[in-house]
Amino acid sequence: MLHKPGRRALQDKYTAAPRKLQHQGRRRLWIHCPHPALPDMRAERMSTLLALGLLVAGLCSSVHCLPENVTPEEQHKGASVDDHSLASSNTDFAFSLYKKLALENPNKNVIFSPLSISIALAFLSLGARGSTVMEILEGLKFNLTGTPETEIHQGFQHLLQTFNRPSNQLQLSVGNAIFMPEELKLLDKFRKDAEAFYASEVLSVNFKDSEAAIKLINEYVKNKTHGKIEKLFNDHDQLTDLILLNYIFFKAQWTTPFDPHRTYDSEFHVSEDTRVQVPMMTLGLETPYFRDEELGCTLVELTYTSNDSALLILPDEGKMQDLEAKLNPETLTRWRKSLQPRYIHKLNLPRFSISSDYKLKDILSQLGMKNIFTSNANFLGITNEHKLAVSQVVHKAVLDVGEEGTEGAAATAILMLGSPLILNQLIISYDRPFLISILHKDTQSIIFLGKVTNPKKA
Repeated sequence: MLHKPGRRALQDKYTAAPRKLQHQGRRRLWIHCPHPALPDMRAERMSTLLALGLLVAGLCSSVHCLPENVTPEEQHKGASVDDHSLASSNTDFAFSLYKKLALENPNKNVIFSPLSISIALAFLSLGARGSTVMEILEGLKFNLTGTPETEIHQGFQHLLQTFNRPSNQLQLSVGNAIFMPEELKLLDKFRKDAEAFYASEVLSVNFKDSEAAIKLINEYVKNKTHGKIEKLFNDHDQLTDLILLNYIFFKAQWTTPFDPHRTYDSEFHVSEDTRVQVPMMTLGLETPYFRDEELGCTLVELTYTSNDSALLILPDEGKMQDLEAKLNPETLTRWRKSLQPRYIHKLNLPRFSISSDYKLKDILSQLGMKNIFTSNANFLGITNEHKLAVSQVVHKAVLDVGEEGTEGAAATAILMLGSPLILNQLIISYDRPFLISILHKDTQSIIFLGKVTNPKKA
């Protein structure tokens, strides 16, 4: 079992006073990956499932809320949503969001971090009250009839603690922050819960000086993502009264790297009529493989030295839309159980760097989160000085896949306004649009999910 810090250590950590921005630039979170020689029953159980996602009916007088009559010690300990349930809900949300993004951008690259978006929205729900809590958590695909809200936040708390454990093989840093004006008073309970469950910083910013505020937040995100995301907000963007922020940075090396000397120029079939020249990496290796005749696709799983992996899903010609429509947790479970080691004589994969940025208000509304963007939203758990509503959810993601490994970053900002083959050889070429998912094994979380339509377009 993974070591869990004692109650006193957690209490000391989570009751520390919030620190200002200038003291936070150097903090980095690392993820723990158990040594493969150590017996870990939980890891063995998890390995039977491949989840592409991360990220209840505890009723308080018919209102979903955290208990008000318990101490912080009692509130922040105890059972949480089990890893499989957390991953299952977030896999469902990841695929639902992917389908919406792919539908809106049928001929474009798609890359986003469902992990970042799920954490940001779950963090937002911490300050929601009444039906607004239900709207957010049901939108995140949690079953509210069997899981108390507190257990969901404890599940994310455990997840972030797992990410905080060091590893020499995988660099994964995940964090949260609240940007707010000094004159806005947060409720003490929200401030404490934000730090306890989501390890969030509370940082002062003057939104009236829009240029300075944008510069400060962009520098913060750039620092936390190691320069991968330089501008979360553009110079002309209008900021609001309160921002909840999540960031992710990921870097890992392939277990079997590609030889850069073997990378060659090759054609990538963007569509039936369009081809582009791309740098094509190639290697031969034994790796998990599955040919899905039912859905018409080929799957290859490439592992990182940390034992996390990238699942590469190559639809047959003309089958991309059919496959996308059938993406769901059950399909993923079947794929995971069907993967078997197979020697691939030649695996061709383009070297690429893709990025996307989204404004998610309309899509999240389509997924059931409508009232959070209206005056009907209830965020009285954050502050009782303003009637808050979400004005926009901004997300940016970057993913670089090369000969040595994979590097990616993402950031999600919730802006809130206050009113007032050759014979006997297996050759697989990812030379047409394909899907890619970056997976964290221990928590069954999708860190990145996307579609490569044109590797030449950033």
